[in-house]
Amino acid sequence: MIEARYHDSVNVLQGLNAPATAPFDRAEWYALLAATGLTPLIAIASDAENAAALALTEEAGRITPLRNWYSFTWRQLAPAGEAGDRLLEAIARQLRSRGWRVTLEPVPDEDGSATRLARAFRTAGWRVRVEPCDTNHVLEVRGRSFAEYWATRPGALRTTLKRKAKKVEARVLTHFDPDAWADYEAIYAASWKPAEDQPAMLRAFAEAEGAAGRLRLGVARAEGQAVAAQCWTVENGVAYIHKLAHLESHRQLSAGTTLSAALFAHVIDIDRVALVDFGTGDQGYKADWMEAVRPRFRIDCLDPAQPRAWAPLAKRLLRARRAHGAAALAPQGAHG
Repeated sequence: MIEARYHDSVNVLQGLNAPATAPFDRAEWYALLAATGLTPLIAIASDAENAAALALTEEAGRITPLRNWYSFTWRQLAPAGEAGDRLLEAIARQLRSRGWRVTLEPVPDEDGSATRLARAFRTAGWRVRVEPCDTNHVLEVRGRSFAEYWATRPGALRTTLKRKAKKVEARVLTHFDPDAWADYEAIYAASWKPAEDQPAMLRAFAEAEGAAGRLRLGVARAEGQAVAAQCWTVENGVAYIHKLAHLESHRQLSAGTTLSAALFAHVIDIDRVALVDFGTGDQGYKADWMEAVRPRFRIDCLDPAQPRAWAPLAKRLLRARRAHGAAALAPQGAHG
């Protein structure tokens, strides 16, 4: 027998037996999100042996993930296999009594998450549309040393490091240092980056990751002044690049390139990671460092039994018909 229920506290996630494979899957991450003022809607289903959950938030019948722009991914918290699938279906079915639209993003599918969630919601009676919503640049290390990896980088990038590396001093910390974090915040505030949405959350995350030994905090200095900073973490063989910034006033030093190279060398040669994850976004510079791109998906679910869903369902149908008509009118071979 499966029981489905809701909670308004992320504390219930502590007891789940679902594996946390990334920073964004842990109960501690959701606690940090809740502390920013987001209102949790934790949907849980359990049977005698297993439990599964979706960490969500809801407003006016629209249900979305409990996340913010620091989250690389969002996915189900459920055990693998058929037992977990049944629990996810029970959650999806129960959500029809709570909202008329559920939109889940950015969901990965290299681990089957998007496929699994879409199937659960379809089985529960939702009308589901799955489409790409973002990209994720990654580097598969494949056992290489940093020197072997660096030899494959674009010539312009390697030349920049060779010419500029001696002009800055790059340091990688594996613990949280308040002074280094203050340098990061000052650099970020003066950089080209948009204002931080929840800087206190990011600091709390960095402090916790430092205490756990997972933080890799890089700072580059020129003549004693901090001119570039980056926040990475390492977990389960994956290095995550969370934040990076440099001073535009010292752009000619290419301190960001030197610091990135130092961090790549550290996670590849010392941490021995198998993968480096550059988060979401398709910025051009990421291709210089990374070698593969993975899609992130939006899973948009509408309940056909609820009148509020009828208008968006009609629009979805109209778009599908137009796309089908355009494909039918295209010259033969245009899609080959």
